[in-house]
Amino acid sequence: MAESKTRGLAKFFQFEELGTNYRTEIMAGITTFMTMAYILVVNPSILANAGMDWGGVFTATAIASAIATLVMAFVAKLPFALAPGMGLNAFFAFSVVIGMGYSWQFALTAVFLEGIIFMILTFLNVREAILNCIPMNVKRAIAVGIGLFIAFIGLSNAGIVVGGAGTPLTLGDITSGTALLALIGLIITGVLLAFKVKGALLIGIIATTIVGFPFGITQAPSGSWAPPSLSSVFFKFDFTHIFTLDMVVVLFTFLFVDMFDTVGTLIGVSTEAKILKKDGSVPRAKQALFADALGTTVGAVLGTSTVTTYIESAAGVAEGGKSGFTALTTAVFFLLALFISPLFIMIPGAATAPALILVGLFMMSPIKEIDLSDFTEAIPAFLTIIMMPLTYSIAEGIMFGMLSWILLKLFTGKYKEISVITYVVCALFVLKFII
Repeated sequence: MAESKTRGLAKFFQFEELGTNYRTEIMAGITTFMTMAYILVVNPSILANAGMDWGGVFTATAIASAIATLVMAFVAKLPFALAPGMGLNAFFAFSVVIGMGYSWQFALTAVFLEGIIFMILTFLNVREAILNCIPMNVKRAIAVGIGLFIAFIGLSNAGIVVGGAGTPLTLGDITSGTALLALIGLIITGVLLAFKVKGALLIGIIATTIVGFPFGITQAPSGSWAPPSLSSVFFKFDFTHIFTLDMVVVLFTFLFVDMFDTVGTLIGVSTEAKILKKDGSVPRAKQALFADALGTTVGAVLGTSTVTTYIESAAGVAEGGKSGFTALTTAVFFLLALFISPLFIMIPGAATAPALILVGLFMMSPIKEIDLSDFTEAIPAFLTIIMMPLTYSIAEGIMFGMLSWILLKLFTGKYKEISVITYVVCALFVLKFII
Protein backbone atom coordinates (compact mmCIF):
# COMPACT_ATOMS: atom_id res chain seq x y z
CA MET A 1 0.00 0.00 0.00
CA ALA A 2 2.80 2.42 0.98
CA GLU A 3 4.71 1.60 -2.20
CA SER A 4 1.58 2.24 -4.27
CA LYS A 5 1.11 5.66 -2.64
CA THR A 6 4.76 6.47 -3.27
CA ARG A 7 4.39 5.63 -6.96
CA GLY A 8 1.18 7.67 -7.08
CA LEU A 9 2.90 10.75 -5.66
CA ALA A 10 5.80 10.36 -8.08
CA LYS A 11 3.32 10.22 -10.95
CA PHE A 12 1.31 13.18 -9.64
CA PHE A 13 4.42 15.33 -9.39
CA GLN A 14 5.70 14.08 -12.78
CA PHE A 15 9.05 12.80 -11.52
CA GLU A 16 9.73 10.79 -14.68
CA GLU A 17 8.95 13.65 -17.08
CA LEU A 18 11.05 16.09 -15.04
CA GLY A 19 13.94 13.67 -14.50
CA THR A 20 13.86 13.86 -10.72
CA ASN A 21 13.36 11.57 -7.71
CA TYR A 22 12.36 11.59 -4.04
CA ARG A 23 15.87 12.02 -2.67
CA THR A 24 16.62 15.02 -4.86
CA GLU A 25 13.26 16.69 -4.16
CA ILE A 26 13.48 16.17 -0.40
CA MET A 27 17.03 17.52 -0.25
CA ALA A 28 15.95 20.51 -2.34
CA GLY A 29 12.95 21.16 -0.10
CA ILE A 30 15.03 21.02 3.08
CA THR A 31 17.61 23.35 1.52
CA THR A 32 14.92 25.87 0.60
CA PHE A 33 13.56 25.73 4.14
CA MET A 34 16.99 26.14 5.71
CA THR A 35 17.73 29.25 3.63
CA MET A 36 14.41 30.90 4.50
CA ALA A 37 13.90 29.62 8.08
CA TYR A 38 15.20 32.99 9.30
CA ILE A 39 11.74 34.42 8.52
CA LEU A 40 10.35 32.49 11.50
CA VAL A 41 12.44 34.74 13.77
CA VAL A 42 12.76 37.92 11.71
CA ASN A 43 9.08 38.38 10.81
CA PRO A 44 7.79 38.23 14.42
CA SER A 45 10.64 40.53 15.49
CA ILE A 46 9.71 43.15 12.87
CA LEU A 47 5.94 42.99 13.50
CA ALA A 48 6.55 43.16 17.25
CA ASN A 49 7.65 46.76 16.60
CA ALA A 50 4.05 47.41 15.54
CA GLY A 51 2.81 46.11 18.89
CA MET A 52 1.96 42.57 17.77
CA ASP A 53 2.59 39.56 19.99
CA TRP A 54 5.89 37.85 19.01
CA GLY A 55 4.68 34.34 19.76
CA GLY A 56 1.37 34.76 17.95
CA VAL A 57 3.12 36.11 14.84
CA PHE A 58 5.62 33.23 14.96
CA THR A 59 2.80 30.69 14.81
CA ALA A 60 0.96 32.70 12.14
CA THR A 61 4.15 32.90 10.05
CA ALA A 62 4.77 29.15 10.18
CA ILE A 63 1.15 28.16 9.41
CA ALA A 64 0.63 30.76 6.66
CA SER A 65 3.92 29.76 5.00
CA ALA A 66 2.97 26.08 5.15
CA ILE A 67 -0.54 26.61 3.72
CA ALA A 68 0.63 28.83 0.85
CA THR A 69 3.52 26.50 0.02
CA LEU A 70 1.19 23.46 0.06
CA VAL A 71 -1.06 25.22 -2.47
CA MET A 72 2.02 25.89 -4.59
CA ALA A 73 2.95 22.20 -4.31
CA PHE A 74 -0.39 20.60 -5.13
CA VAL A 75 -2.06 23.21 -7.35
CA ALA A 76 0.85 24.83 -9.23
CA LYS A 77 3.20 21.81 -8.87
CA LEU A 78 6.20 24.14 -8.82
CA PRO A 79 9.28 23.95 -6.53
CA PHE A 80 8.68 27.36 -4.96
CA ALA A 81 8.10 28.23 -1.31
CA LEU A 82 6.16 31.14 0.15
CA ALA A 83 6.31 33.09 3.42
CA PRO A 84 5.66 36.63 4.70
CA GLY A 85 7.78 38.91 2.54
CA MET A 86 10.70 40.94 3.79
CA GLY A 87 10.29 44.63 3.01
CA LEU A 88 6.53 44.27 3.04
CA ASN A 89 6.65 43.42 6.75
CA ALA A 90 8.89 46.44 7.36
CA PHE A 91 6.45 48.68 5.46
CA PHE A 92 3.66 47.18 7.59
CA ALA A 93 5.39 47.93 10.90
CA PHE A 94 7.47 51.06 10.33
CA SER A 95 5.47 52.96 7.69
CA VAL A 96 1.81 52.10 8.27
CA VAL A 97 1.83 51.62 12.05
CA ILE A 98 4.73 53.68 13.41
CA GLY A 99 4.98 56.27 10.60
CA MET A 100 1.29 56.85 9.77
CA GLY A 101 0.06 56.16 13.28
CA TYR A 102 -2.49 53.49 12.42
CA SER A 103 -3.05 50.34 14.46
CA TRP A 104 -1.59 47.00 13.41
CA GLN A 105 -5.19 45.84 13.03
CA PHE A 106 -5.63 48.51 10.30
CA ALA A 107 -2.48 47.25 8.56
CA LEU A 108 -3.70 43.64 8.74
CA THR A 109 -6.99 44.76 7.18
CA ALA A 110 -5.05 46.29 4.26
CA VAL A 111 -3.18 43.00 3.78
CA PHE A 112 -6.46 41.07 3.88
CA LEU A 113 -8.01 43.34 1.21
CA GLU A 114 -4.83 43.02 -0.88
CA GLY A 115 -5.17 39.23 -0.83
CA ILE A 116 -8.80 39.36 -1.94
CA ILE A 117 -8.00 41.80 -4.77
CA PHE A 118 -5.15 39.54 -5.90
CA MET A 119 -7.50 36.54 -5.90
CA ILE A 120 -9.87 38.44 -8.22
CA LEU A 121 -7.01 39.64 -10.48
CA THR A 122 -5.67 36.08 -10.66
CA PHE A 123 -9.02 34.58 -11.68
CA LEU A 124 -9.38 37.32 -14.33
CA ASN A 125 -5.87 36.44 -15.63
CA VAL A 126 -4.69 40.02 -15.09
CA ARG A 127 -1.59 39.06 -13.09
CA GLU A 128 -0.69 36.33 -15.60
CA ALA A 129 -1.04 38.85 -18.45
CA ILE A 130 1.35 41.21 -16.64
CA LEU A 131 3.83 38.38 -16.14
CA ASN A 132 3.70 37.40 -19.82
CA CYS A 133 4.04 40.96 -21.18
CA ILE A 134 7.59 41.36 -19.85
CA PRO A 135 10.10 41.23 -22.77
CA MET A 136 12.29 38.13 -23.00
CA ASN A 137 15.60 39.92 -22.45
CA VAL A 138 14.19 41.67 -19.38
CA LYS A 139 13.01 38.27 -18.10
CA ARG A 140 16.56 36.94 -18.45
CA ALA A 141 17.86 40.04 -16.71
CA ILE A 142 15.40 39.52 -13.84
CA ALA A 143 16.94 36.11 -13.16
CA VAL A 144 20.46 37.59 -13.11
CA GLY A 145 19.37 40.57 -11.00
CA ILE A 146 17.72 38.29 -8.46
CA GLY A 147 20.95 36.28 -8.34
CA LEU A 148 22.94 39.39 -7.44
CA PHE A 149 20.21 40.38 -4.97
CA ILE A 150 20.32 36.99 -3.25
CA ALA A 151 24.13 37.10 -3.08
CA PHE A 152 23.97 40.61 -1.63
CA ILE A 153 21.48 39.45 1.04
CA GLY A 154 23.87 36.65 1.96
CA LEU A 155 26.89 38.98 2.14
CA SER A 156 24.90 41.48 4.21
CA ASN A 157 23.45 38.87 6.59
CA ALA A 158 26.95 37.59 7.27
CA GLY A 159 28.41 41.04 7.90
CA ILE A 160 30.87 40.63 5.03
CA VAL A 161 29.40 43.75 3.41
CA VAL A 162 28.21 46.53 5.74
CA GLY A 163 27.13 50.15 5.58
CA GLY A 164 30.13 52.43 5.21
CA ALA A 165 31.14 55.70 6.84
CA GLY A 166 31.03 58.14 3.95
CA THR A 167 30.34 55.35 1.44
CA PRO A 168 27.10 53.41 0.89
CA LEU A 169 28.87 50.07 1.47
CA THR A 170 32.18 48.77 2.70
CA LEU A 171 33.88 45.54 3.70
CA GLY A 172 33.00 44.36 7.19
CA ASP A 173 35.37 42.85 9.73
CA ILE A 174 36.11 39.51 8.08
CA THR A 175 38.70 38.43 10.63
CA SER A 176 36.21 37.36 13.29
CA GLY A 177 32.58 36.68 14.13
CA THR A 178 29.80 35.95 11.66
CA ALA A 179 31.75 37.23 8.65
CA LEU A 180 34.63 34.83 9.25
CA LEU A 181 32.23 31.94 9.91
CA ALA A 182 30.39 32.70 6.65
CA LEU A 183 33.65 32.74 4.70
CA ILE A 184 34.60 29.37 6.22
CA GLY A 185 31.15 28.10 5.21
CA LEU A 186 31.68 29.47 1.71
CA ILE A 187 34.90 27.47 1.35
CA ILE A 188 33.28 24.31 2.76
CA THR A 189 30.29 24.58 0.41
CA GLY A 190 32.49 25.54 -2.53
CA VAL A 191 34.66 22.45 -2.07
CA LEU A 192 31.55 20.25 -1.86
CA LEU A 193 30.25 21.78 -5.09
CA ALA A 194 33.61 21.31 -6.79
CA PHE A 195 33.46 17.60 -5.91
CA LYS A 196 29.84 17.55 -7.17
CA VAL A 197 28.51 16.30 -3.83
CA LYS A 198 24.72 15.93 -3.89
CA GLY A 199 23.09 18.22 -1.36
CA ALA A 200 26.18 20.44 -1.15
CA LEU A 201 24.26 23.55 -0.11
CA LEU A 202 22.34 21.76 2.66
CA ILE A 203 25.46 19.95 3.93
CA GLY A 204 27.26 23.30 3.88
CA ILE A 205 24.56 24.93 6.02
CA ILE A 206 24.69 22.11 8.59
CA ALA A 207 28.51 22.03 8.66
CA THR A 208 28.76 25.80 9.08
CA THR A 209 26.20 25.69 11.90
CA ILE A 210 28.35 23.11 13.71
CA VAL A 211 31.55 25.12 13.13
CA GLY A 212 29.70 28.08 14.67
CA PHE A 213 29.64 26.45 18.14
CA PRO A 214 33.33 27.09 19.01
CA PHE A 215 32.92 30.60 17.55
CA GLY A 216 30.15 31.23 20.07
CA ILE A 217 27.82 32.14 17.21
CA THR A 218 25.70 28.98 17.14
CA GLN A 219 23.83 28.53 20.40
CA ALA A 220 22.32 25.30 21.73
CA PRO A 221 18.52 25.03 21.38
CA SER A 222 16.61 26.61 24.27
CA GLY A 223 13.16 27.86 25.17
CA SER A 224 9.72 26.29 24.91
CA TRP A 225 9.07 23.67 22.25
CA ALA A 226 5.29 24.18 22.27
CA PRO A 227 3.67 26.35 19.56
CA PRO A 228 2.70 29.81 20.91
CA SER A 229 -1.01 30.70 20.87
CA LEU A 230 -2.54 32.50 17.88
CA SER A 231 -5.33 34.11 19.91
CA SER A 232 -3.65 37.52 20.23
CA VAL A 233 -3.39 38.09 16.45
CA PHE A 234 -6.00 35.79 14.88
CA PHE A 235 -8.73 37.57 12.85
CA LYS A 236 -7.92 40.97 14.29
CA PHE A 237 -9.24 43.38 11.64
CA ASP A 238 -10.23 47.06 11.79
CA PHE A 239 -12.61 48.09 9.00
CA THR A 240 -13.36 51.59 10.34
CA HIS A 241 -10.82 53.31 8.07
CA ILE A 242 -11.15 51.33 4.84
CA PHE A 243 -12.62 54.26 2.87
CA THR A 244 -9.83 56.71 3.69
CA LEU A 245 -7.13 58.01 1.33
CA ASP A 246 -4.47 56.50 3.60
CA MET A 247 -6.00 53.06 3.09
CA VAL A 248 -5.85 53.57 -0.70
CA VAL A 249 -2.15 54.53 -0.52
CA VAL A 250 -1.28 51.66 1.83
CA LEU A 251 -3.26 49.14 -0.22
CA PHE A 252 -1.70 50.29 -3.51
CA THR A 253 1.82 50.01 -2.06
CA PHE A 254 1.16 46.49 -0.79
CA LEU A 255 -0.37 45.53 -4.16
CA PHE A 256 2.40 47.03 -6.26
CA VAL A 257 5.40 45.67 -4.36
CA ASP A 258 3.90 42.21 -3.87
CA MET A 259 2.78 41.91 -7.50
CA PHE A 260 6.14 42.69 -9.04
CA ASP A 261 8.20 40.93 -6.38
CA THR A 262 6.19 37.77 -7.07
CA VAL A 263 6.33 38.17 -10.85
CA GLY A 264 10.08 38.72 -10.69
CA THR A 265 10.65 35.76 -8.40
CA LEU A 266 8.55 33.40 -10.55
CA ILE A 267 10.45 34.42 -13.68
CA GLY A 268 13.87 34.35 -12.03
CA VAL A 269 13.55 31.01 -10.28
CA SER A 270 11.76 29.41 -13.26
CA THR A 271 14.68 30.50 -15.43
CA GLU A 272 17.12 28.91 -12.98
CA ALA A 273 15.01 25.72 -12.92
CA LYS A 274 14.96 25.75 -16.77
CA ILE A 275 11.17 25.31 -16.81
CA LEU A 276 10.26 28.47 -18.73
CA LYS A 277 8.24 27.72 -21.87
CA LYS A 278 9.64 28.58 -25.31
CA ASP A 279 7.64 31.82 -25.37
CA GLY A 280 9.18 32.82 -22.04
CA SER A 281 6.06 32.21 -19.95
CA VAL A 282 6.05 30.45 -16.58
CA PRO A 283 4.23 27.08 -16.58
CA ARG A 284 1.06 27.05 -14.44
CA ALA A 285 1.64 30.73 -13.64
CA LYS A 286 -2.02 31.30 -12.78
CA GLN A 287 -1.94 28.55 -10.17
CA ALA A 288 1.34 29.92 -8.74
CA LEU A 289 -0.15 33.40 -8.45
CA PHE A 290 -3.24 31.89 -6.81
CA ALA A 291 -1.01 30.34 -4.13
CA ASP A 292 0.46 33.77 -3.48
CA ALA A 293 -2.97 35.45 -3.26
CA LEU A 294 -4.47 32.76 -1.04
CA GLY A 295 -1.40 32.80 1.20
CA THR A 296 -1.73 36.56 1.69
CA THR A 297 -5.45 36.31 2.51
CA VAL A 298 -5.03 33.39 4.92
CA GLY A 299 -1.93 34.99 6.43
CA ALA A 300 -3.85 38.16 7.26
CA VAL A 301 -6.58 36.11 8.96
CA LEU A 302 -3.95 34.23 10.98
CA GLY A 303 -2.12 37.43 11.89
CA THR A 304 0.86 38.14 9.65
CA SER A 305 1.88 40.49 6.84
CA THR A 306 1.81 39.83 3.08
CA VAL A 307 2.81 36.31 2.00
CA THR A 308 4.83 36.10 -1.21
CA THR A 309 6.97 33.71 -3.25
CA TYR A 310 10.54 33.59 -1.91
CA ILE A 311 13.69 34.12 -3.94
CA GLU A 312 15.38 31.64 -1.58
CA SER A 313 13.45 28.96 -3.52
CA ALA A 314 16.36 29.25 -5.94
CA ALA A 315 18.54 27.45 -3.36
CA GLY A 316 16.30 24.38 -3.59
CA VAL A 317 16.18 24.61 -7.36
CA ALA A 318 19.98 24.76 -7.40
CA GLU A 319 19.94 21.46 -5.45
CA GLY A 320 17.93 19.88 -8.28
CA GLY A 321 14.35 20.58 -7.14
CA LYS A 322 12.02 20.58 -10.14
CA SER A 323 8.56 19.58 -8.94
CA GLY A 324 5.93 20.50 -6.40
CA PHE A 325 7.35 17.84 -4.09
CA THR A 326 10.17 20.25 -3.26
CA ALA A 327 7.55 22.75 -2.09
CA LEU A 328 5.69 20.00 -0.23
CA THR A 329 8.85 19.13 1.70
CA THR A 330 9.42 22.79 2.60
CA ALA A 331 5.81 23.12 3.79
CA VAL A 332 6.16 20.05 6.04
CA PHE A 333 9.23 21.60 7.67
CA PHE A 334 7.37 24.85 8.31
CA LEU A 335 4.75 22.79 10.20
CA LEU A 336 7.46 20.85 12.06
CA ALA A 337 9.04 24.16 13.03
CA LEU A 338 5.99 24.86 15.19
CA PHE A 339 7.05 22.04 17.51
CA ILE A 340 10.83 22.14 17.22
CA SER A 341 11.33 25.85 16.70
CA PRO A 342 14.40 26.14 18.96
CA LEU A 343 16.22 23.69 16.69
CA PHE A 344 15.67 25.82 13.59
CA ILE A 345 16.13 29.14 15.34
CA MET A 346 19.65 28.04 16.37
CA ILE A 347 20.85 28.11 12.72
CA PRO A 348 22.74 31.43 12.42
CA GLY A 349 22.50 33.75 9.43
CA ALA A 350 26.20 33.13 8.82
CA ALA A 351 25.40 29.46 8.09
CA THR A 352 22.80 30.19 5.40
CA ALA A 353 24.75 33.10 3.89
CA PRO A 354 27.16 30.88 1.85
CA ALA A 355 24.20 29.10 0.21
CA LEU A 356 22.65 32.43 -0.77
CA ILE A 357 25.94 33.76 -2.15
CA LEU A 358 26.51 30.65 -4.27
CA VAL A 359 22.92 30.63 -5.53
CA GLY A 360 23.71 34.12 -6.83
CA LEU A 361 26.48 32.52 -8.88
CA PHE A 362 24.14 29.81 -10.21
CA MET A 363 21.64 32.42 -11.40
CA MET A 364 24.15 34.35 -13.52
CA SER A 365 23.98 32.00 -16.53
CA PRO A 366 21.02 33.70 -18.37
CA ILE A 367 23.23 36.76 -18.91
CA LYS A 368 24.86 34.84 -21.78
CA GLU A 369 21.53 34.85 -23.64
CA ILE A 370 20.83 38.59 -23.34
CA ASP A 371 21.21 40.47 -26.62
CA LEU A 372 23.84 43.09 -25.77
CA SER A 373 24.23 44.28 -29.37
CA ASP A 374 20.81 45.98 -29.41
CA PHE A 375 20.92 48.86 -26.93
CA THR A 376 17.12 49.04 -26.73
CA GLU A 377 17.39 45.57 -25.18
CA ALA A 378 20.77 45.78 -23.44
CA ILE A 379 20.17 49.00 -21.46
CA PRO A 380 16.84 47.85 -19.91
CA ALA A 381 18.43 44.48 -19.10
CA PHE A 382 21.40 46.16 -17.44
CA LEU A 383 19.19 48.50 -15.40
CA THR A 384 17.04 45.57 -14.29
CA ILE A 385 20.13 43.68 -13.12
CA ILE A 386 21.89 46.52 -11.34
CA MET A 387 18.89 48.17 -9.67
CA MET A 388 17.66 45.07 -7.85
CA PRO A 389 20.58 44.76 -5.41
CA LEU A 390 21.23 48.51 -5.24
CA THR A 391 17.61 49.38 -4.32
CA TYR A 392 17.15 46.16 -2.32
CA SER A 393 13.97 45.50 -4.29
CA ILE A 394 12.96 43.14 -7.09
CA ALA A 395 10.01 45.40 -7.91
CA GLU A 396 12.20 48.50 -8.37
CA GLY A 397 14.55 46.59 -10.66
CA ILE A 398 11.66 45.48 -12.87
CA MET A 399 10.29 49.03 -12.86
CA PHE A 400 13.54 50.55 -14.15
CA GLY A 401 13.92 47.80 -16.74
CA MET A 402 10.37 48.05 -18.08
CA LEU A 403 10.19 51.85 -18.15
CA SER A 404 13.54 52.15 -19.95
CA TRP A 405 12.53 49.39 -22.41
CA ILE A 406 9.28 51.08 -23.42
CA LEU A 407 10.87 54.56 -23.68
CA LEU A 408 13.80 53.32 -25.78
CA LYS A 409 11.45 51.41 -28.10
CA LEU A 410 9.23 54.49 -28.50
CA PHE A 411 12.07 56.93 -29.20
CA THR A 412 13.80 54.60 -31.67
CA GLY A 413 10.67 53.92 -33.74
CA LYS A 414 10.22 50.35 -32.52
CA TYR A 415 6.84 51.05 -30.96
CA LYS A 416 5.24 48.08 -32.75
CA GLU A 417 7.09 45.78 -30.34
CA ILE A 418 5.15 47.27 -27.42
CA SER A 419 1.88 45.57 -26.44
CA VAL A 420 -1.12 47.32 -24.89
CA ILE A 421 -0.61 45.42 -21.63
CA THR A 422 2.98 46.68 -21.48
CA TYR A 423 1.72 50.27 -21.74
CA VAL A 424 -0.70 49.61 -18.87
CA VAL A 425 2.03 48.09 -16.70
CA CYS A 426 4.31 51.07 -17.30
CA ALA A 427 1.44 53.42 -16.41
CA LEU A 428 1.25 51.59 -13.06
CA PHE A 429 4.97 52.20 -12.55
CA VAL A 430 4.50 55.94 -13.22
CA LEU A 431 1.55 56.00 -10.81
CA LYS A 432 3.71 54.36 -8.18
CA PHE A 433 6.31 57.08 -8.60
CA ILE A 434 3.64 59.79 -8.18
CA ILE A 435 2.14 58.19 -5.07
